[in-house]
Amino acid sequence: MHLEEWKRRPFYPPLLLGAVALLASASLAWAASATREAIREAEARDLRDSLAQVLPQGFAENDIAAGGVRVDVEAGASPLTVYRALRDGVTRGVVFTVSGKGYGGEIAVLMAVDREGRVLGVRVLKHTETPGLGDKIETAKSDWIRDFSGKTLETANWAVKKDGGDFDQFAGATITPRAVVNAVRDGLETFSRHRAVILGEARAGAEKENGQGGAS
Repeated sequence: MHLEEWKRRPFYPPLLLGAVALLASASLAWAASATREAIREAEARDLRDSLAQVLPQGFAENDIAAGGVRVDVEAGASPLTVYRALRDGVTRGVVFTVSGKGYGGEIAVLMAVDREGRVLGVRVLKHTETPGLGDKIETAKSDWIRDFSGKTLETANWAVKKDGGDFDQFAGATITPRAVVNAVRDGLETFSRHRAVILGEARAGAEKENGQGGAS
């Protein structure tokens, strides 16, 4: 039977459509499979880079990025994903994500704390603040966020100077730095209230290994 005769058959159009759909589905499945590993590797690399920015060099001997655990620290709240920095089997510090409400939306902040509750480093992971004003929370734009390092709940007044605190605000932008200061303070308070569980030094049924978490 010639092709032209096939084309005149009533079943030809749906058959052709089905073949095209099957081919498209197969192509998408192949593309997803081919890129999945590359995406996973890129995410792991980004996580390691972020962790390295908030922890002093040589601070831990373990692969911190591979050891994320989810810990239920507040009733009704989402679990906190914690990355523990170990040396000689002891947790020397932890890294986790906190967030605050900025002028343009949520600001995701990665912070590292040593076992005594001292800030080791803070970096902004994600924000939508105004370029030229609120984006000074980025290390590429200013050193403002480095001022958190070395501080504890007790050794700093956790507010911007406009509110009577120790931290500078930006000219024309107070909401953004205030949100970051409050987020870091809240993170320290969470660590203080749940220190043993976060450090992994208390048995807690709420804690479960999950391989790797995300900065949220």
